[in-house]
Amino acid sequence: MKKTLAAAMAALTCLAAAPAFAGDVTVTLTGVQARGGRLLAALQTHDQFLQPAGAYGDVVENPAAGTVTVTFRNVRPGDYSLSVLHDADNDGTMKMNGALPGEGWAMVNGAALRAMPTWDLVKFTVPASGDVSLTEAMQYPR
Repeated sequence: MKKTLAAAMAALTCLAAAPAFAGDVTVTLTGVQARGGRLLAALQTHDQFLQPAGAYGDVVENPAAGTVTVTFRNVRPGDYSLSVLHDADNDGTMKMNGALPGEGWAMVNGAALRAMPTWDLVKFTVPASGDVSLTEAMQYPR
């Protein structure tokens, strides 16, 4: 019994020390408008959600109208939110028109949002088994 328990503990120790797999997250943004500025794209953990921080980030300068693809490489498995801001005025923050966004943005399930996003509505999972592809529409103020 002691040998079995020792072998099981050794196996668990090896599993705990094994590195987590990492995959790529490819995000296709549709409906991008040519408004100058830059697209700020980030993958955020639960603790970073709706904060000016991200676990993974990318910037697309002066995006052209149409479709833009951003790939985050070597993303560790886990739950993330996608946050994209079309920072047309290059100030690094979301301009607001009252309670509504004044600049373009995208999130997972963004087109269905009718109020402030919650983590559970916009999160997605990066599995240990491979890559993730997302297609999200940019939302712009009217």
